[in-house]
Amino acid sequence: MNSFSFKQVIAVRNDIKMGKGKLAAQVAHAAVASALETKTKNPEWFREWWNEGQAKIVVKVKDEEELRRLGKQAEELKITSSLIVDRGLTQLEPGTITCIGLGPAPSTLIDRITGHLKLL
Repeated sequence: MNSFSFKQVIAVRNDIKMGKGKLAAQVAHAAVASALETKTKNPEWFREWWNEGQAKIVVKVKDEEELRRLGKQAEELKITSSLIVDRGLTQLEPGTITCIGLGPAPSTLIDRITGHLKLL
């Protein structure tokens, strides 16, 4: 099993229903947004993650409150995060917060806030 020094985690709300395509699109939005933010704010972490193979982990959280809590914890640890808010054009109401992208960041750091979460 590969061990990555850097990774990105996308946490998805488990209390809203989305089709597989919608879910994939929301996760992609979070992955791109948080990666670009990291590239700007912490280019070394981005570069290390990129060169290592861009590990991404998708986990589930109970609700919006838990997503926001992850965002606050990430901010405290200086990990970039991107909260994804749906525009409401298809399956969800406008303004629905669906997921959050965290990092990329050192795995040991990001695991402090997401290591307990279950895979989606």
